[in-house]
Amino acid sequence: MQLITTVLLFAFVLTLANASTIPFRRIRISSHPHQRGHLSAQRRHARFLPRQVTSTTTLATAGTATPQPSITTTNSSNSSATPSSSSAPSPSISIDSTPQPSQPPADDSGSQKYVVAHHIIGNTFPYTIQDWADDIALAHASGIDGFALNMGSDDWEPARVADAYQAALQSGLDFKLFLSLDMSSLPCGSPADAQGLISLVKAHITHPNQFQYKGRALVSTFAGETCQFGQGSVADGWKTQFTRSPDLQGKIYFIPAFFIDPATFGNFADVMDGDFNWNSGWPIQVTTSFAQNLLNSLPASTPNTTTSAGGILGGVINTAGSLATAGLNRLQLAVSQFIGSTTTDEQHLAALSKLPADLGTRDTDPSRPLYMAAVSPWFFTHYGKDSFNKNFIFLSDQHLYSKRWESLVETRDTIDLVQVLTWNDYGESHYVGPIKGSQPNSQAWTDGMNHTAWLGLTQYYATAFKTGSYPTIEKDQIYMWSRPHSSSAQAPDPVGQPDNFQLPQDAIWAVVLTTAPSSVTLATSPTTSTTVNVPAGLTKLTMPISAGGTMKGTITRNGGTVVELNPTGFTFQGSPKNYNFNAFVASATAD
Repeated sequence: MQLITTVLLFAFVLTLANASTIPFRRIRISSHPHQRGHLSAQRRHARFLPRQVTSTTTLATAGTATPQPSITTTNSSNSSATPSSSSAPSPSISIDSTPQPSQPPADDSGSQKYVVAHHIIGNTFPYTIQDWADDIALAHASGIDGFALNMGSDDWEPARVADAYQAALQSGLDFKLFLSLDMSSLPCGSPADAQGLISLVKAHITHPNQFQYKGRALVSTFAGETCQFGQGSVADGWKTQFTRSPDLQGKIYFIPAFFIDPATFGNFADVMDGDFNWNSGWPIQVTTSFAQNLLNSLPASTPNTTTSAGGILGGVINTAGSLATAGLNRLQLAVSQFIGSTTTDEQHLAALSKLPADLGTRDTDPSRPLYMAAVSPWFFTHYGKDSFNKNFIFLSDQHLYSKRWESLVETRDTIDLVQVLTWNDYGESHYVGPIKGSQPNSQAWTDGMNHTAWLGLTQYYATAFKTGSYPTIEKDQIYMWSRPHSSSAQAPDPVGQPDNFQLPQDAIWAVVLTTAPSSVTLATSPTTSTTVNVPAGLTKLTMPISAGGTMKGTITRNGGTVVELNPTGFTFQGSPKNYNFNAFVASATAD
């Protein structure tokens, strides 16, 4: 209880400090028409409070009971032991402990749920209609219902958007598209600028594959909270020049991602039909200074020991005994409350709920405002001062993608849409689609770092979110990922170490989906492995890794190998040539 009180007080103070910070902005600077780059001015730190600490004694599974696993560990001498459930396992493995509901909650409103992915047009200069067709087919097969097309100011982008709509039509799939107007790139200082936006929207407003919500074309933004279009205020600008303009009034459902305090939503009651909470995809407030201050706020009696996990969070792991019951030390447990948290969702929803008379009835629509939440697997960007000058990470450890999805499934009765961030933002390393098109000078940290393996998990969770039921696992699957080098590694990289580089643990992260009780073995070398007996369902596992380590995962049952993942092209480096905090992701599925 003392730990919980300390964390809540610390987070409350942080909330007050961050209430008026400036949003992270993406600014168009590239001198080449086929490249898209973004400059970070300053990331807005949304107000965040941790969730109450829950049970930490059960194995994490989805849609199944959660018995305590047994663990066997081998080291360089190949010794092993199988402790009982009450004994302390080797500290070489951590088992996630947040129990999953056997059934997601029903949505009392009966509204249909959707999952879309953010697709940056600025990275598609060389795209053909076939490229779009391939993306659409892959996304649809992965449980994604459509793309939010992030549109900037390049003069060639409208043609790519038109190709996307044409490819969606030709696909024959029920795959929808809508514009996400990138207001960090598009001009918005005059009525003429607003007319330009209206023309972009009108070009596809009646297209068969336009995403329609309650009979109107869905339109979103990235930013736009400073746009006045030549009017006296931001709200008047958007209202008079865009949403209430004769060309669009009653025809669009406007869900912007304005980086503003939710308490000010009332100023936009005649503008917004809902809200897209972009920053909800990451624990953006968990910075190095945040973690250090949190560590300092913990009781002095908190015992700490060091392990090979690395980083601020991995460097104070408790004794092996704590791993048997929690899998996390006290600091990690405190920080874990921010991994996948729904606190900002709750804040945005509370602000929307206070506006039914104004916001919900605009254009004679009596329904409640739409809420779109974000989910993202990763974040790392590495541009130097001579480029876009953005070099930082957001903490993405502790199975961020899975935990955020699980939080959204658990609260699905309050969420209408989920937007995956992103399909192809290579510059920020949170892409789940294939690496193709034109990169924004991000090859140094994206080459060889394919993320499409995460699409399998996307399909699993998207199905649960949309249907209200976790899908039956028909084939055994294993997913693994890790960074390519230690968080404390030193490199002769002129860009330097990214901000918050001290946070990540040196670990491999694994998610296994098993059709029946199984044994799962994770290995980082021929002589370093850990075996865990898991029940049927989804299980999240973690294992430390050190220089020279590789990744391998195996699911066995009844004495035989069911599926093995042994990816090539990955070795954990101790002395890299360049800093790269992107993720190497791999997966395997049983035949």
